[in-house]
Amino acid sequence: MFINEQIRAKEVMVIGPNGEQLGIKPIKDALTLASYAGFDLVLISPNANPQVCKIMDYNKYKYENKKKQKENMKKQREANLEMKEYRLSVNIDVHDFNTRVVNSTKYLEKGHRIKVSIRFRGREMAHTDLGRDVLLRFADTLSNISNVEQKPTLDGRVMTMILMPKKEK
Repeated sequence: MFINEQIRAKEVMVIGPNGEQLGIKPIKDALTLASYAGFDLVLISPNANPQVCKIMDYNKYKYENKKKQKENMKKQREANLEMKEYRLSVNIDVHDFNTRVVNSTKYLEKGHRIKVSIRFRGREMAHTDLGRDVLLRFADTLSNISNVEQKPTLDGRVMTMILMPKKEK
């Protein structure tokens, strides 16, 4: 982006600091207007005929752009966090349960979310409360490093729960 003396056009369309059009002016007049206002003359549209320049505080403009980019990157980073799914069963053995807890602990420490699910088969559908107990026990075991984002919900034959890592202070 060209500013002040870097602009090589003879005549430019000038836009004031508040967005008002000041008309087509020779480059020297435009630079004089910008200096009287205490701002910079910034080339906005170099391909237009005549080229369009705006009177603005260029350093403030750069700062705000950098701030917006940083915010966008932060949002993008949050959106890219993965979700890992762990499947349990109603009658899961202690060792299998502990293995899944250890694996999910590593994943939560990386900052990712976890989806824990139980699929009910056959007569297990009559005892969905046992599945809910397994999920709540899983959440309770990981309560020191995670929070429950979504409580156990039954959808058809599958009960799911989502855990997210605790925010560090």
